[in-house]
Amino acid sequence: QVQLVESGGGLVQAGGSLRLSCAASGRTFSSYNMGWFRQAPGKEREFVAAISWSGSSTYADSVKGRFTISRDNAKNTVYLQMNSLAPEDTAVYYCAAAYGRVGARGPYDYWGQGTQVTVSS
Repeated sequence: QVQLVESGGGLVQAGGSLRLSCAASGRTFSSYNMGWFRQAPGKEREFVAAISWSGSSTYADSVKGRFTISRDNAKNTVYLQMNSLAPEDTAVYYCAAAYGRVGARGPYDYWGQGTQVTVSS
């Protein structure tokens, strides 16, 4: 069982930056593939970025070049650095974890509760 807790969301002006964190419980964090997803009001949840247990990363086209996913296995934490934020990035951001051979987009086994990111124009 893995529990995920996101933090770092908030209100930021367009062009600004935020760093989201996702703290995971458990002793096998380094074995998990980790992902970030987001869901805007009235829209379906969409993939944002993922980082494998080996450290390789994948990004949605909409965030490539602006967002960076990273992980610190010693701290059981995955991060999402978001730069050049735009109003269309406004959403609830969710952290997810998957064990085993899965693609960047999942399926994921565990999900956090989400953190709100609001970008004002």
